[in-house]
Amino acid sequence: MEHISVMLDEAIDALKIKPDGIYVDGTLGRAGHSSEILKRLNKDGLLIAFDKDQEAIDKSQTKLSKIGSNFKLIHQGFENLASVLKELNIDKVDGLLLDIGVSSPQFDDGERGFSYRYDARLDMRMDQSQSLDAHYIVNEYDEKNLAKIFYEYGEEKFAKKIAHAIVQARKKKPIDTTFELVDIIKQTLPAKVLNKKGHPAKQVFQSLRIEVNNELGALKEVLYAGLDHLNVNGRIAVITFHSLEDRIVKRIFNEYAKEDKVDKRLPMSEEERLGKAYRLVNRKVILASEEELANNKRAHSAKLRIIEKIR
Repeated sequence: MEHISVMLDEAIDALKIKPDGIYVDGTLGRAGHSSEILKRLNKDGLLIAFDKDQEAIDKSQTKLSKIGSNFKLIHQGFENLASVLKELNIDKVDGLLLDIGVSSPQFDDGERGFSYRYDARLDMRMDQSQSLDAHYIVNEYDEKNLAKIFYEYGEEKFAKKIAHAIVQARKKKPIDTTFELVDIIKQTLPAKVLNKKGHPAKQVFQSLRIEVNNELGALKEVLYAGLDHLNVNGRIAVITFHSLEDRIVKRIFNEYAKEDKVDKRLPMSEEERLGKAYRLVNRKVILASEEELANNKRAHSAKLRIIEKIR
């Protein structure tokens, strides 16, 4: 299945692209957003795009080369933004785009072990060269840590019960595949939960994926680095797909952009008088259009937030 970029027009519009600007796509994927950024750049502009997945890099290289040559593809996670910019002798960028979701090709490739719908060895690594995978976590993490991950990253109400069941099952034999894990989860959950809409393993699989790829830690790192390396009038646009990510983006954006309450009768420094150096472009989160929702089911949980540096 072809990966359809979520909120493509809204995200590109959010960046207010200057033809000679420097833009970063932190989540290259199959270059849906990157292609549109590159089309809007002239020969003096530059696109820098990150992805942990070598397959995504290889396929996007071909696609982007048909548009232009003023791009650099970085086979690293976006959490390395600051160090990569330093290596490239780039101090400031004009925009950063993050589409925080697993791309469809990763889910659709059963061998990658991301999905509870395909039977494969537990894996879930976006970067196939890293050692930590879902198989190690499921078979080696202790019961307390497993429960913590399932509860914090998956918001799973039965986290403790599932963690206990996993530890008991692996005493007999290692839990090797996605379907083996799904069976353990199904055997643990009460009938009323199993009969609900949605797959019963969804939250556990989400939490394992987040832990394998350090997704929340990486998101915090790239947001702070992006804000620190943003030019005046530069923007950061972030599309999230679940509440954990959206809360992080909202908190960090507010930290940089929301005005502190000050008593105006007291003497103020120049910085306090001018206020924050960033502003929230949209105070209310932007959601996908009705038309997109009808054509792309991945868009249903998508939320877009935008911040701009104003001084």
